[in-house]
Amino acid sequence: MVPLLLVLLLAILLFGIGFAVKVLWWLAIIVLIVWALGFIFRGTGASGSRGRWYRW
Repeated sequence: MVPLLLVLLLAILLFGIGFAVKVLWWLAIIVLIVWALGFIFRGTGASGSRGRWYRW
């Protein structure tokens, strides 16, 4: 009975990790697209030149 419970617990754990990794991959792709769009569509500064689009 205990080995069966351990196998079920391991299956649930691996399924949860796989789902979380898949969600993180989709999140990384969305962030990459937003970063690329922000880099492409950055505005011009007061002097007319294209400055840095980030604040740091």
